[in-house]
Amino acid sequence: MGADTRTLLDRMPKVDLHCHLIGTVRASTFAELARRERLDLPAEPERIYADVNSLPPDPDLYRDTRVPVPQGRAADEPEVSYSLFQTSRWVTQVLRDADDLTRITYEAFEAAHRTSATRHLEVSFDAVPEHLASLGYLGCVEAYAEGIRLAERDFGMSGRLIAAIDRSGSGEEALERVRTVVDHPHEYVAGIGLDNLETAGPPERFADAYRLAGEAGLGRTAHSSEHAPVAVNTITCLDTLGCDRIDHGYFVLEDDDVVARVRDEQVPFTVISTTSRRSWRPWRRASIAAMLEAGLNVVPASDDPGMFPTTLAGEYRILAEDLGVPVPRLRAMALAGVEASWLPSAEKAALRARFERELDELGVPAQEA
Repeated sequence: MGADTRTLLDRMPKVDLHCHLIGTVRASTFAELARRERLDLPAEPERIYADVNSLPPDPDLYRDTRVPVPQGRAADEPEVSYSLFQTSRWVTQVLRDADDLTRITYEAFEAAHRTSATRHLEVSFDAVPEHLASLGYLGCVEAYAEGIRLAERDFGMSGRLIAAIDRSGSGEEALERVRTVVDHPHEYVAGIGLDNLETAGPPERFADAYRLAGEAGLGRTAHSSEHAPVAVNTITCLDTLGCDRIDHGYFVLEDDDVVARVRDEQVPFTVISTTSRRSWRPWRRASIAAMLEAGLNVVPASDDPGMFPTTLAGEYRILAEDLGVPVPRLRAMALAGVEASWLPSAEKAALRARFERELDELGVPAQEA
């Protein structure tokens, strides 16, 4: 790929619908806050970030998948690894007050704007940690929202929040989480999402929580067919949980009938070529290539860009350079992201018109019908 094409991809307007707020925190910000809070860490914060490398689950689960999952170590794995989950816990520990929450939100939007020409960003936020309990749910949400407002003012972006449900918890805990969201509506909270290791909690466990969210008009998504090597979880997310988009979804390739259905329905899949499981990165990219070949509605995202590290523009470059996705199809993916967003219809229409105008001004060709 030439420098001109790379620059074009970097400047293309983009939407990011799958981004965990804690995973956006910069290494420099973590280092500053960790030193302020005198957090006892096994290494310097910058060293921890450089060595984030989540080890894969039991390899016996993945021996006969259609897209082979690597069984060995990656060449770039560090001698000492820090999992994404552990690093995220440390980052959460150093957040002291509402100002910190506003700061990391603003910095997430600033980085997305400056590195990737992101025009709309939807970020997932976790339940209120115990040490911030005095803020309460609405106090935390308002702090995040203030970061978005500042970014909207400074960068001309839009943003929304997604209340994350930890699938390692119980269905009752999830229902209580959604009750809190529904009972305290906020203009920036647009939906809910199910995260953590898929093998820790099957989607059907959370049917009641998702039913309540749907009744309240919230958008619904879930990590699915990411860690469990089955396609059926995605069907459960669509039919039982009422999800209107799916995060990841690579193992839908295990079932031709599921592939046919999600292709026909053009279910949006927010996909990321880069993962903290370094040995799985080639498998991720091969899976995304197969999803594209099958005609699925793939929307690039960044996931945990501060910790992998990656950028949304970097994910577009991987698709173009490593997978050979043509620029017109990348344009279609960017527009598909607008359609899959949880903006109100009028704002979505305005954003789509803005994308069309900016893409045309950049000379990004459209796909032939």
